Amino acid sequence: MEQDVLSEIGTIVGEDCYSTRRADLYTYGFDSSIHHVTPEVVVQPRTPQQVADLVTLANRLRIPVVPRGAGTGLCGGAVPLEKGMVIDLTRMNKIKEIRVEDLYCVCEPGVVYDDLQRALGKYKFSFPPAPGSAEAATIGGMVSTNASGMRAIKYGGTRDYVLGLKVVLPTGELIEVGTRTLKNASGYQLERLFVGSEGTLGIIVEVTLRIVPKPKKSAMIVAGFDTLEGAGKCVSALIAKPLLPSAVELMDSTCIKAVNQVVNAGLPDVEALCMIEVDGHPDIVAEELGEVVKVCESVGAIGLQQSDDPKQMAKWTASRKSVMASLSRLYTNLCSVSLADDMAVPISKIPDAVVAFGQIAKKYDVIVGTYGHAADGNLHTKMLLEPESETSWMNGEKAVEEIFDVCIRLGGTVTGEHGVGISKAPYFQKERATMLGAMAAIKKALDPNNIMNPGKLQEWEGSIITHLRYPCDDHCDRG
Repeated sequence: MEQDVLSEIGTIVGEDCYSTRRADLYTYGFDSSIHHVTPEVVVQPRTPQQVADLVTLANRLRIPVVPRGAGTGLCGGAVPLEKGMVIDLTRMNKIKEIRVEDLYCVCEPGVVYDDLQRALGKYKFSFPPAPGSAEAATIGGMVSTNASGMRAIKYGGTRDYVLGLKVVLPTGELIEVGTRTLKNASGYQLERLFVGSEGTLGIIVEVTLRIVPKPKKSAMIVAGFDTLEGAGKCVSALIAKPLLPSAVELMDSTCIKAVNQVVNAGLPDVEALCMIEVDGHPDIVAEELGEVVKVCESVGAIGLQQSDDPKQMAKWTASRKSVMASLSRLYTNLCSVSLADDMAVPISKIPDAVVAFGQIAKKYDVIVGTYGHAADGNLHTKMLLEPESETSWMNGEKAVEEIFDVCIRLGGTVTGEHGVGISKAPYFQKERATMLGAMAAIKKALDPNNIMNPGKLQEWEGSIITHLRYPCDDHCDRG
């Protein structure tokens, strides 16, 4: 990037708030996905006006811009495909207001989810979506991807809590959308448009979130099963009862083996299990625990364990959260990669989906660990591949395509909570073919020079086995 442009950036944010050092640029070239592209400059603004000035500069000079939070995304949404400028928003990390009497809070985009939860917890309130990367994920990133987690079945995802936003448009204009009221019937609901837009329509610089009281009590049951299909049937049986657990986490034998071996989780040695959580008033929790036990037994569960001890529940939850990292340490020559890892199907179709996933893995000789937030139909299938093997990547890509085809055929979606980015783009385009033209028209209207996170979502072309962060030979890059 030319020195006069860097000088303008320095004038906007200060000399200590941008970098072109090689190590910094390399680090900001990837998120938690399989992809990597090195940007030309990384900038860390501290105010909405600085963001607006940076975007105005970028729009004038046609510099590609990629907004970024903590980099916990698993699909390449924060990877700067066309290099340019990465705007790191983590220095904008103030919780500006907490108004429990009005059921909302206001924060900057760089606030970390767990930090917000601790602040709200002092008032016995919560922002419930609970992403798996809660200790690092930022609120701005969660809004940009419509993130959620294990409690979405009862409490919903990020979109359900966004009341209002301040957004810098690709032209540099700073606008406010939404309200600070629980009800809002005025005009186009633009705040919902920006949720899940993955930085392609603008940069979120402030978020107003609805908050809810924390449940008074929670409890969990761990139920083992002889088959993965049996665990899937348990999930749909619970919902059909009807019961509305706060979470149902599913794990197959590969995932169980990994966490038992790597983090000494002490989970039962079964083909599959469900971790079922209920919460609410203590009397309701006791009643629903009894109902959960009956449902589990009716579908053939084995070795039921239950607890309302926070430490034990935290241990079970931590073991589930450690699946991805544990899978990478299960075999010395394989690593866990984020390919087909975030699909969602109708709850009743979970048994069909997990059986199909196993058949596809066998067909292409890949190891697949299946787990996820099964209560809302959101499943993850982490593949274990040889990162330096072209054959392994090719087999993985073929398996991914068939897995997503199954999900679409079952009435599902290719991404439930991680977003699209690069890794889901061709399958997202297949699933949402009839709306791509409308998306392109909105993008063109708001971003006429196409500077905001270009090449993502409906704009992606080619294979997902491209711009890999792994030391695969050049011929692995098939983009």
